[in-house]
Amino acid sequence: MAIAAIENNTDPAIESLAGGAFTWLAGGELDRLINFFKQAGATEIILAGAVAKPEMMNDVAALRPDARAIGLLARLKGRGDDAILRGLAEEIESEGMQVVDSTKHLGDRMTSTGRLAGPEPEPALRSDLDLGLRTARHLGLVDVGQSVVVKDGTVVAVEALEGTDATLRRAAGLVGGGAVLVKAAKPNQDLRFDVPAIGPATLETAVELGLSAIGLEAGCTLVLERERVYALAKDAGLSLVGLSGDA
Repeated sequence: MAIAAIENNTDPAIESLAGGAFTWLAGGELDRLINFFKQAGATEIILAGAVAKPEMMNDVAALRPDARAIGLLARLKGRGDDAILRGLAEEIESEGMQVVDSTKHLGDRMTSTGRLAGPEPEPALRSDLDLGLRTARHLGLVDVGQSVVVKDGTVVAVEALEGTDATLRRAAGLVGGGAVLVKAAKPNQDLRFDVPAIGPATLETAVELGLSAIGLEAGCTLVLERERVYALAKDAGLSLVGLSGDA
């Protein structure tokens, strides 16, 4: 197994877990990335983990974009996450390697439908969750975020560049506690990358800010460290629910 990690973005602990070839590289070193995997004899590539896009955009020099990356960006019709990742996948696959679903080995971590942890949401919260899901799916059509915060039938905040936790803090600053968070895939989500996910850090933030419920689109949202996430929700009395995509 070969692993390439992005400098100042990936947890340094990953290097100690690598059992084969490993390298650190800047976010814009596309040619080096591809050559590293080719030399390692890789045939399948998984793109996984979050990328701190705001920090990268604020320090473009740190990306060290090479000629191949600049050429790729020039060809893209958009600069949203989906457009960039699809372009990256096409560039990798042009070299004979296959970019496979990031969930290929994580089937047991995909969200199921119904209550996952905590209390069953009251009707008012269920209504807010349904509104959040509908809103998130519409936003996904234009490649904008995956998270929506709703309170009392009003969309309070939508995720853009800042990420889920920052969106939650912005929402809490506007309406305080009692809101709900919904995370959903984009319509026609490419499961090779950018699959919606939630883990302990977001649960801890949600509890800190007094959220009442979190809804995750069933079948296409990952729960990382599931046992810990469920325990956090249960202990806080926060409803964690898998939502049907036809809401």
